[in-house]
Amino acid sequence: MAIKGYRPLARNFKVHGGEIDLVALRGRTIVFVEVKARPDMDAALGAISPQKRGRIERAARVWLTRNPWAAAGYVLRGDGVFVARRRWPRHIENAFRLDLV
Repeated sequence: MAIKGYRPLARNFKVHGGEIDLVALRGRTIVFVEVKARPDMDAALGAISPQKRGRIERAARVWLTRNPWAAAGYVLRGDGVFVARRRWPRHIENAFRLDLV
């Protein structure tokens, strides 16, 4: 994602009950990224379950409380990076909705 102009803010951010693979910043957008690797791209694209999204949301809330500057004036987004054998990684913006309010 660095090639796309994103600046990493945190990697493998873990809290009780949740984890975020990558938190990145580009412009006024903070992106909470889930990385999924599967044998094929269809399996990778379908790998973010509602339960996983809930764990990402819990961790994102904690990350935001620890970084209060991020709560004001930034767009918050849930992206996915999907990896499969013999395929280029695929970055999908807004791959999942985050309920952080």
